[in-house]
Amino acid sequence: MFSSSEQQDRNDLALAFRLAERFGFHEGICNHFSLRLDSDDERYLINPYGAHWSRIQPESLLLIDGDGQILSGNGAVEDTALFIHVASHRANPRHKVVLHTHMPYATTLTMLEGDAGILPMTHQTAIRFHGRLSREPEYGGLAHDSQEGERIARKAAKAPGIDIMFLANHGVVVSGSSVSMAFDDLYYLERACRQHVLALQTGSPLKVIADDVVERTARQFNRDLADYAEQHFRALEQVLETSPNFHFTF
Repeated sequence: MFSSSEQQDRNDLALAFRLAERFGFHEGICNHFSLRLDSDDERYLINPYGAHWSRIQPESLLLIDGDGQILSGNGAVEDTALFIHVASHRANPRHKVVLHTHMPYATTLTMLEGDAGILPMTHQTAIRFHGRLSREPEYGGLAHDSQEGERIARKAAKAPGIDIMFLANHGVVVSGSSVSMAFDDLYYLERACRQHVLALQTGSPLKVIADDVVERTARQFNRDLADYAEQHFRALEQVLETSPNFHFTF
């Protein structure tokens, strides 16, 4: 029914949904992931509204065009999913995958004023995101039209090196060149934000890592990031397939 490349994309995106639910990154039946197919036409895989992430399978995903018309699959596309994701993909074509969540610790940072809403370089895990983070500083309500989606994506359009966008009073958008890369960033972003929130709770001053050390460590991360992300994703896939009732801890 699907080409081999589309089938693999479906398999990976569906797996990302199920893993994200296991780690508690979801919020009810809200939030959305999308993937742009390798095609001359504008074609996206996205989750149908109302499907719980724990139950999403490759065939559950909708295939839509850039206008939100459903080309295959059963269900409806939520307005916010359509407008956030299409605008995000168009803003930075190197992003094959766009993941939007309201996961708890990253979202906590979006509720803080000014620079406090950006993850500081105070822990090794945070350094993997050095130079890849930005923040949309204003909340504009639900993305029920293309203008709001484009407003959210405007910084990504101007800064092609940005992969993670904190949306003020809202959540995060994590984008990547593959499902494994985007999911790996999603996972480690939430861990880095959790570490930061826990540190803030002590009330003690933060120990910021020196700029030269941050730069050097970021280069070390970037050298093997894609390979590591793929290995991590496949390891999680094996756990889910062989031990479906395994309790993932975060």
